[in-house]
Amino acid sequence: MKPLFACALLALTLLACKNNTGEKKFDNASYETVKESLAEKEKKNPARFLVVNNRERKNLIGQTVVIGTLTNKASICWYRDVELKLSFYSKTGVKLDEGLETVYENIAPGKSVKFKTKYFAPKGTDSVAIIITKATGDTTAAH
Repeated sequence: MKPLFACALLALTLLACKNNTGEKKFDNASYETVKESLAEKEKKNPARFLVVNNRERKNLIGQTVVIGTLTNKASICWYRDVELKLSFYSKTGVKLDEGLETVYENIAPGKSVKFKTKYFAPKGTDSVAIIITKATGDTTAAH
């Protein structure tokens, strides 16, 4: 009886020690779905994933030279043909004029491109604010 009991106990112990670490297998289909969802979100909202930094100065003939950098914070989507709206403000915050500028560059995820433009800004211009109005998003890497 004791050998039978010992064999049953050994069998139960071996079955209980089955390698069940709780690891989940990588679900490739689920990953692709999430990736596609993220890609669509990035394509539809370029202003959320593109960041513009700029500074301005006057040149010798009185033009306002705007020098800036566009940075793509998206993880999948490339952007191109980024349209910028430049607003010229006085010292007191009054909007004096607006202009549109398009940066014809391909911006890869995590990368930045520089741009430079010149304007004859209205008299009294103290600062220039730039916002991104639209851009074309693409998820293919062949650019």
